Amino acid sequence: MELIKRRGTLVVVSAPSGAGKTTLCHEVRSIVPDLFYSVSYTTRAPRSGERTGRDFHFVTEREFTAMRERDEFAEWAQVHGHLYATPARALEGALSRGLDVLLDIDTHGARQLRQRYPAAVSVFIMAPSLAELDARLRERKSDAPGEIARRLARAREEIAAWREYHYLIINRDVKDAVDQLATIIQAERCRTSRLTLRFPDVEVPE
Repeated sequence: MELIKRRGTLVVVSAPSGAGKTTLCHEVRSIVPDLFYSVSYTTRAPRSGERTGRDFHFVTEREFTAMRERDEFAEWAQVHGHLYATPARALEGALSRGLDVLLDIDTHGARQLRQRYPAAVSVFIMAPSLAELDARLRERKSDAPGEIARRLARAREEIAAWREYHYLIINRDVKDAVDQLATIIQAERCRTSRLTLRFPDVEVPE
């Protein structure tokens, strides 16, 4: 028997700021093989420890606008006063090679991608409570109090969209949440609608 994988699966992960989606996406890449992570473009400044090309492609607003006008993005959105986008060429190239692609994007961008890629798998990450979300944002020490208040206000809007997603993970414990995300990805890889089987001398319907 030969198992033939078709086109790669797009896995879209969204969450309010501070819920831990970036950490979960980073950790799951270390335990799930053959998982392509699409690095987004952004106009915001790097946070402490972030590197361009690894965490984000950091560009100016002028550069971002030029790329958008050349239709180089699969989706884009303005979040907390900054622009974010997914590069279309890298995304499509990985999917065409049969690689599963992990994307870490906001709810607005996720809606755009679900329209463009109806077979995409979507996962929403939530903190156990808004109080916990507030605490995590303050512990990060990367945003001013006014910015934290804006992020919490937007978090309420984003949480309201959780039923638009296929899966929900409550991030109480990072290890448990990573295991859940990895399980979702592995389960989707076994979905029969994504696979083709070839048996020697046996005709199997696709």
